[in-house]
Amino acid sequence: MMGISTNTEAKNMKITRVDQFAPRHRTRLIRITTDSGIEGWAESTLEGKPKSVPAAIDEYAEYLIGKDPLRIEHHWQQMYRSAFFRGGAHNMTAIAAIDAALWDISGKHYGVPSYMLMGGNVRDRIRVYAHWGISDLTDEGLERSRDRLTMLQKMGYTAYKAGPSGNWRAHEPPSRIDEFVTAAYKMREWVGDDVELCFDFHAKMTPGLAVEICNEIKGMRPMFVEEPVPQENPDALKRVQEQVSFPLATGERLLSRWEFREVIEKQAVSLLQPDVAHCGGPSELKRIANYAEVYYQHIMPHCAIGPLALAACMLVDAVVPNFLIQEQVDAGLGNGLLKKPWVVKDGHIDLWDTPGLGVEVDEVEATKEYDGETYGYHKELGGEYYFDNDGSVSDW
Repeated sequence: MMGISTNTEAKNMKITRVDQFAPRHRTRLIRITTDSGIEGWAESTLEGKPKSVPAAIDEYAEYLIGKDPLRIEHHWQQMYRSAFFRGGAHNMTAIAAIDAALWDISGKHYGVPSYMLMGGNVRDRIRVYAHWGISDLTDEGLERSRDRLTMLQKMGYTAYKAGPSGNWRAHEPPSRIDEFVTAAYKMREWVGDDVELCFDFHAKMTPGLAVEICNEIKGMRPMFVEEPVPQENPDALKRVQEQVSFPLATGERLLSRWEFREVIEKQAVSLLQPDVAHCGGPSELKRIANYAEVYYQHIMPHCAIGPLALAACMLVDAVVPNFLIQEQVDAGLGNGLLKKPWVVKDGHIDLWDTPGLGVEVDEVEATKEYDGETYGYHKELGGEYYFDNDGSVSDW
């Protein structure tokens, strides 16, 4: 009787190096190299924390060197469970990057797109939405919004996301609320009823204010409102969802299936937005999606960074039945890091048929070291945010 020892690494391939790069603003990459010459690439960006995750990856690299890269689940369990303190944004982002890079290596090793190793694709292309909105109702602001919409319409997008800008207190005067509501209805007027519009509140609202604003915009039929309130309290989310007639979404700051548990089981929102770059990678994103399927909740993975993170999202989007739509920012299509950028056609990205995650990294660009003025705590989605009226700390 033959078997494979859980303690003996495969002899045909081993991890030899784990390298890290910071080639762009808000862009951190890792490259895992094997003794067979196969490399796996992934994104390790944790917005606002440009120095913390690289340290965590260096720690995990001490474990990974000399190991078989094909034992993806084994390595995930080891990295997550072996330390006394589990989880956290830094650890889960580091694990996520390593996990995605290992899926890239595995696909290349077997000569198939990595989604074929997850059970095969259940769809042929991935629907995506772009970021577009109206945040300035002046003539100049409206002209800028119209120009961007015209550009995006040429790519066939059928969904867009915007959101209220600036800081929001526990309540705001009618003029502030009305400005956002007017912009939302104008967006609907511009795109018509065949396009879906959604709004990201960035967890800036209290439950009462979120309900008030959601009910003001319900007439323009939003696709969803994202993070109406902070995600830490599922009961507060559920309270809002029960008073709003359209779907709410959350999840970009929930970092594992354990953190999603209450949101899923309480059905606190209709739609889930795990971020593959922060929730433990494609392996954990798929587990979260499978968990949510039982409750008829769909996933819309959050992805506000680069093209390698988008590839890792689409790996899971391709294989789970309860996928709805994928977030995609401009930088996610390539950002100068890919030899062949992702292409949006009719609001979708076609699945790739090449081995791995479907990306060919431009190593000259990807291995550059960026040190511009936007690097660091105060410029990279971190920093200091205060209310103007009294100097107290506000949410981002």
